[in-house]
Amino acid sequence: MKKKVLILGVCMLVLTGCGEKTIPKLKDGSEAVVTYNDGKDKISVDELYEEMKNTYAMTTLINMLDNKILRIEYEDKIDEARDAADESVKQLISAFGSEEEVLKQIQQQTPYDTIDEYKDGILVLNYLEQKAQIDYAKDKITEKEIKKYYDDEIVGDVKISHILFTSDAASDATSDEKDEAKQKAKEEAEKVLKELKGLKGEELTKKFAELAKENSDDESTKDNGGSLGFINKDTQDVSYKNLETAAYEIKDGELYGDVIETEIGYHILLRTDSKEKAKLDDVRDSILEELANDYLEKNLDVQIKALQELRKKYDMNIIDDEIQKSYANYIQNALLQLQNSSN
Repeated sequence: MKKKVLILGVCMLVLTGCGEKTIPKLKDGSEAVVTYNDGKDKISVDELYEEMKNTYAMTTLINMLDNKILRIEYEDKIDEARDAADESVKQLISAFGSEEEVLKQIQQQTPYDTIDEYKDGILVLNYLEQKAQIDYAKDKITEKEIKKYYDDEIVGDVKISHILFTSDAASDATSDEKDEAKQKAKEEAEKVLKELKGLKGEELTKKFAELAKENSDDESTKDNGGSLGFINKDTQDVSYKNLETAAYEIKDGELYGDVIETEIGYHILLRTDSKEKAKLDDVRDSILEELANDYLEKNLDVQIKALQELRKKYDMNIIDDEIQKSYANYIQNALLQLQNSSN
């Protein structure tokens, strides 16, 4: 059931004040926020409210509203958001060197006096905002897009083995010396690859394991036939990307025809086994997550529209006409800024 949320322009200051003839008052019943000139003059609640509308009221009200709505919408994610906030603060402490320095930065750059207030007021809110954005993006993904991604991108695991040849150049070697050492490693790899070409089946597997043990610079796999186990797309370190790509270009029991260069060195690759790819229903959630993140990257306006949509869901009603106009301008300006930043 939708919950109705009202933005009362003076909700922080007054008990009444939205009727045309009602005089705003503080909780203690007084009409003045400050008196001066021996009490003869005053700044009234009404004056303060009007001034707020012309300065920072919109940002403050939207932050207040979003904070309340997001905590209702994602009530089951609050603990998760707090854990993420704790981790973010740990990273800040690591970056700034101490908790005291982080607190100093928070007090200088935000309206918060403590780390806990900052976590609850900024980090938790940001985490929940991201949840709203990803959910908004997911609603934009079609079944056709999910099916296409499944057909084009989802593949089964493949099992591979490799023989690695690395450069033996010292870290302080000259560029020429490093190039020479790389060339030597490549030539050694090509020599071993030549020994394997033409072999098939068990003969290839057995010989590959022997040569891996004799030649591979990968100490963790050389005694196990060079096996890297089952892999899939993007499951390896980025430095192994070329090896991963090559693995899907050959069949089970097949040796890759060329030496493969990666950031690590030069590899001889053998694909030994494979599995059927997962069923669509089993990977639908992960595909949707991937497509939604891609949608977010391509549509920066989701940062604004997702929360705008959530406010509508909770029947946001801005009672003050001037603030209603300010809100429309606020949204328009925010979208315009995003558009300009992406150009």
